[in-house]
Amino acid sequence: MRVLMLNGSPHKNGCTFTALSEVAAQLEKEGIGTEIIHVAKKAIRGCIACGKCQSTGHCVFDDDGVNECIDKLKAADGLVVGSPVYYAGPNGILTSFLDRMYFAKSDPYAYKPAAVVVSCRRGGASATFDRLNKYFTYSNMPVVSSQYWNAVHGTSPEEVRQDLEGLQIMRTLGLNMAWLLKCIDLGKKTYPYPQREAQQRTNFIR
Repeated sequence: MRVLMLNGSPHKNGCTFTALSEVAAQLEKEGIGTEIIHVAKKAIRGCIACGKCQSTGHCVFDDDGVNECIDKLKAADGLVVGSPVYYAGPNGILTSFLDRMYFAKSDPYAYKPAAVVVSCRRGGASATFDRLNKYFTYSNMPVVSSQYWNAVHGTSPEEVRQDLEGLQIMRTLGLNMAWLLKCIDLGKKTYPYPQREAQQRTNFIR
């Protein structure tokens, strides 16, 4: 089994990476492979709502790693997304990346456990956490919980490592994700994924 991890911070080895690494280390202890991809290393185009991906399964823009991560998530068993807090919300580069990764492409991600990891100096963690979880709840992906909201605090990796509660939350998250992945793996052999209805889309303008 393998978990894809997306680092949405512009700092490749910063606070968000430190938090993700703590989750990854716990997953690895449980025999789950991990891969951390730094997605916010350059400017990312936003979704232009062209609709091309509905027929191809990939974004029309193919030069910034979105399509690579679409394929990686299809092949993975779970997902962890990490983001710093910007004005009580996730990094804009990351949300642009996820908008294009998810729009009209999320059916293959269904039933893959997913989680959010947030890094902040002081506040805005819960709003960021809520915003990013919506990608998963829209896509039939089980959201993995921990013992508290999945956040670490600090302005540097060194300070994050002093946030003992935050690091414990990350380890608990890794442990819970490993447990759920193993339960799903055992369960689907005798009880298949739910048979989903055709999606109904309702507008309220008459």
